[in-house]
Amino acid sequence: MDQETFAQRNMEDVEIQEWLESLDSVLESSGPEVAREILERLRAHATVNGIDLPFTANTPYANTIPVRLEPLFPGDQQLERRIKSLIRWNALAMVVRANKVEHNIGGHISTYASAATLYEVGFNHFFRARNEHFEGDTVYFQGHAAPGIYARAFLEGRLSTEKLENFRRELKPGGGLSSYPHPWLMPDFWEYPTVSMGLSPLMAIYQARYNRYLENRGLKPVTDAKVWAFLGDGETDEPESLGAITLASREKLDNLIFVINCNLQRLDGPVRGNGQIIQELESAFRGARWNVIKVLWGSEWDPILERDTEGLLVKRMGEVVDGEYQKLVVSSGEYVRQFFFGSDPRLLKLVEPLPDEALRRLRLGGHDPRKVYAAYKAAVDHKGGPTVILARTIKGYGLGEAGEGKNVTHQQKKLNEEELREFRSRFGIPMGDEEIAKVPFYRPAEDSEEIRYLRARREALGGYVPQRKARAAALSGGHTELFKEFLEGSEGREVSTTMAFVAMLRKMLKDPEIGKLVVPIVPDEARTFGMESLFRTVGIYSSVGQKYEPVDVNTLLYYKEAKDGQILEEGITEAGSMASFIAAGSAYATHGINTIPFFIYYSMFGFQRIADFIWAAADMRTRGFLLGGTSGRTTLSGEGLQHQDGNSHVLAMPVPNLLAYDPAYAYEIAVIVDEGIRRMYKEGESIFYYITVMNEPYVMPHMPGDVKDGILKGLYKFKPATNKKAKLRAQLLGSGAILNEVLRAQEILEKNYGVAADVWSVTSYKCLYTDAIETERWNRLHPDETPRVPYVKQCLGEEQGVFVAASDYLKTLPSMISKWLPRRMAVLGTDGFGRSEGRTALRDFFEVDSRFVVLATLHELAQDGLVGEATVQNAMKDLAINPEKPNPVIS
Repeated sequence: MDQETFAQRNMEDVEIQEWLESLDSVLESSGPEVAREILERLRAHATVNGIDLPFTANTPYANTIPVRLEPLFPGDQQLERRIKSLIRWNALAMVVRANKVEHNIGGHISTYASAATLYEVGFNHFFRARNEHFEGDTVYFQGHAAPGIYARAFLEGRLSTEKLENFRRELKPGGGLSSYPHPWLMPDFWEYPTVSMGLSPLMAIYQARYNRYLENRGLKPVTDAKVWAFLGDGETDEPESLGAITLASREKLDNLIFVINCNLQRLDGPVRGNGQIIQELESAFRGARWNVIKVLWGSEWDPILERDTEGLLVKRMGEVVDGEYQKLVVSSGEYVRQFFFGSDPRLLKLVEPLPDEALRRLRLGGHDPRKVYAAYKAAVDHKGGPTVILARTIKGYGLGEAGEGKNVTHQQKKLNEEELREFRSRFGIPMGDEEIAKVPFYRPAEDSEEIRYLRARREALGGYVPQRKARAAALSGGHTELFKEFLEGSEGREVSTTMAFVAMLRKMLKDPEIGKLVVPIVPDEARTFGMESLFRTVGIYSSVGQKYEPVDVNTLLYYKEAKDGQILEEGITEAGSMASFIAAGSAYATHGINTIPFFIYYSMFGFQRIADFIWAAADMRTRGFLLGGTSGRTTLSGEGLQHQDGNSHVLAMPVPNLLAYDPAYAYEIAVIVDEGIRRMYKEGESIFYYITVMNEPYVMPHMPGDVKDGILKGLYKFKPATNKKAKLRAQLLGSGAILNEVLRAQEILEKNYGVAADVWSVTSYKCLYTDAIETERWNRLHPDETPRVPYVKQCLGEEQGVFVAASDYLKTLPSMISKWLPRRMAVLGTDGFGRSEGRTALRDFFEVDSRFVVLATLHELAQDGLVGEATVQNAMKDLAINPEKPNPVIS
């Protein structure tokens, strides 16, 4: 470098140093707000003058909160460390003991090991419990960290030694502990199921938004309650994890805090071996306008960073990729010195006073209570938007050679005696060598300093967490009068079951008791389902009201947003809508409010697309109504393969506490909804409903007598045959969209072929099947008692003639009840891909219209020798059925 160039470079350094000193002066005299304003103006000025500043959403790879701004730690740090160490031990002991008793029973040590400090700072200083005075904070615990949460509850005296002994062995005498957070299995303990990766972050966002919804509608008081969601950095690869983060910032949800445990590892290896997941996540969240707090380096790094006046260390921190950081965790202090600091002699100088062992033990930020506390306090105090805390940790922290920081650590379930002794010594567990091999649980005496401190901290925060209690008062009375008009039919008018449901919804919204509790949820399809009339009457919820004049303001049904709006119009997101359904349907426990969600959506985009959320809703004991709109494979004219639903009722079968109905008429829907409100919100049953509704208009009949019981149980005789003396008999089963086709077949059979057919409305094959298998089970277990008879057999067991069932869903749906019929049953269904066509052509293609019901009936009679084959052949000609038509199953 020549003299002139050197002088120029030196001058540039001097100028830069002057700018830096000026900024330091502003920070000292006027504070960060003024400094931020100056920098923003400088950036704007540079842009105006043609200086192209490269965009970055990243900050340096350093702690967001500088040492000088860290608040004092309010607790006894040494005592809290002792408590945390005992929890670490008991969590480890729980998993190790379980796998000694039963090989490969499973369990996870490493996730809690990495997150213990993140949780303990929360438990001791931030997580407020639900009680009669305060609604409490909502905490979504990371599923794989469950052993640590159990271990803390053990120290608190909430879980017994017997329970811990039976971790993952719930069927043992006295009961045990579920593998992960499952409210269905532990309804007094867990609140939110979180182990299905990616679901809890999205649910947390919509829960925080729902809390504001309740406040803005005046259903609960305004509070500063927070929603905390703990997740792993690897979990953020699930699209649901980050899929709704812009909603959180758009809604300014400063009641929401994400804590991402960044141990840089997923199950098989590093999350981003060749990159930096923390910087990637920061960029995503900052781009979505979240408040981002990075907690990367522990207090031991502070003096080293203070000595680094040139910024070389932070620069080096930003150069190292995660795969290298993972190796540094498992390497010696000498390697850390040579690889990390040895890249520059000036860096080596910074750590010259430190021995190798000190370098090896430099803590990361997520393991430092002071750093974590500072981050949590900043998050709780932040106003105007959500916060994410990116906390750097080590997976398997404290497991030593057994798996600390290694790729195998997620699967670690066993430690040998030497590893247990090392763990004992590292965390100061008061236990002798002779006890170690037994891996005993350890709980100090009731009057010990640790137990008294632990309980005092929870008492100061209102009680224990997690803890679940159904706190909502039951609804006072029945609502049969509300639905009475729908039992009378449509008086000759053609309406769809969707229109009938919307009319019911409109009436429910006006009801003095339940009206304010009803929560209509729709994913940008309100007009499709004929719900636009509700826009003006109850409004669409918006946290900011309506800042614009809608383009259709002069029409009767204009798009009306309001701060106290009742409809949750979620946009094009079934997953987000389902998360709102879960928040509303669990408010009876979360908030003590019996809100009643009605989530209506394209039925094909329910179980097929968001079945995992529906399963989580079941686990969470959610209550409410799922409405599969435009349902069935042959009702949705023109939409074709992607939209036509022939699957949902079959996919609903595995959800144990979900009642699934496929009603054909308005009175059936009215009876089902009325009963659902009674069972869920008066009797407090942990069930929810799936009801399919259609867009096909036809005349709605009045309810034919006292058939309420049959509607709810799943089957009743809708229209008996008129010719009681006919020799040829048939029993025709229809449901939903196809029931009218079955009724037409009844007429054709009697008029043209002399067959007297009874028509049965099957409102729920699932209810029939469930009742039958439960009855069989009872009989099997009570051989000395009078056998019980399944309901389907009570209805059909003595009926005469052949059996034919037609459904707009897969043939397997009606087939599930065939075992309990007195003879074989022919089944018509819609197996195969959908088609773009009209209803008539679709029902012909799938062979479920009245003609095919007639053909199936005659074929069954021919099989029994009651009519000749010629009758069947002639019928095919009369009905214009092409025997060589394409097979819909494989076409």
